[in-house]
Amino acid sequence: MIETRAPGKLYIAGEYAVVEPGHPAILVAVDRYLTVRLTEAIGMGRVHSSRYGHGPVTWVRDADGDTIVVDHSPFDYVTAAITILERLRSERGLDPRYFDLHIDSELDDSSGRKFGLGSSAAVTVAVVDALDRFYGLGLTAMERFRLALLATIHVAPKASGGDLAASTFGGWIAYTAPDRARLLALSDALPVAEVLTAPEWDVCTVRALPDLTTLRLLVGWTGSPASTERLVDRVRMSEDDLDAHYARFLDDSRAAVEELVAAWDSDPGTMLEIIRRCRRLLQQLGRLRGTTIETDQLRTLCDLAEASGAAGKPSGAGGGDCGIMLLPGDVSDDAVLATWREHDILRLDLRPHLPQTADTAGAVR
Repeated sequence: MIETRAPGKLYIAGEYAVVEPGHPAILVAVDRYLTVRLTEAIGMGRVHSSRYGHGPVTWVRDADGDTIVVDHSPFDYVTAAITILERLRSERGLDPRYFDLHIDSELDDSSGRKFGLGSSAAVTVAVVDALDRFYGLGLTAMERFRLALLATIHVAPKASGGDLAASTFGGWIAYTAPDRARLLALSDALPVAEVLTAPEWDVCTVRALPDLTTLRLLVGWTGSPASTERLVDRVRMSEDDLDAHYARFLDDSRAAVEELVAAWDSDPGTMLEIIRRCRRLLQQLGRLRGTTIETDQLRTLCDLAEASGAAGKPSGAGGGDCGIMLLPGDVSDDAVLATWREHDILRLDLRPHLPQTADTAGAVR
């Protein structure tokens, strides 16, 4: 049996802007995991996961042995990861083999609701890792990340890949995305091995940041996704106005993230000010798009942070998932958590999943 696991993630800054190629974000891998167990099989493959209901998803190979055919299931992140790794296996002339996958996740609550910790990315990363070991491909961490992103964009073409980078490399990272539309077109036209070394990856960067010691991270989960969209501000703007406001958002987000990287773990006061700025940028983007990024509970979390001398913001897509708070040493955890409980905000007991090496090209799995 082969067992792999991938950590979840949280966005610290730069979400939304990171979907544009070359625009930076900061993320952290966290110590909740998705685990994949692979065992060799005969005649067909099976994927066992609570996401698929009571029975496993089954798959077989077509006549040439190089393409998998999934029985009664939509194309998802697991089957996309299998497909891209099987293409690479075939290109290397390795014999096809059947296998079963058993998937278990700590990234949801007991009822199956997602915490917003990147379960789709984690399962993709863990499946790629498992098949790398199964076929003895000898992939580096960067190659595994790129394969996971190629699999992901066949399911979600606009995904930035930041969550995949965090789950692959661990720790705190600064990330910029490649042009996924171009990579998707290349993936459909070229061998996988050629796509992995294409110049389109040059704009994609994964930079390890030091563990954060000058501020403490608290994570709150509201569990109340927004059910409506606010469209008033958006319909009052012309398309030219929308484009200009969005371009300004991208510029402001880039500047904030770059300043945050420069101040990282050396100037906590500046870091807190930048996190508050990033919150305001997300508020502006929500109004621009007519979308509820900061729900009432997330607003409460962020307001409480600022009132106590800390900083808070939605993490990731917002809309009711997680909010983060960065606290200086003179702000009490207990006082913050007591107020959270009064507002039905659940603390997620999360810590950074730190990498065993800072070498992002060949990180220890």
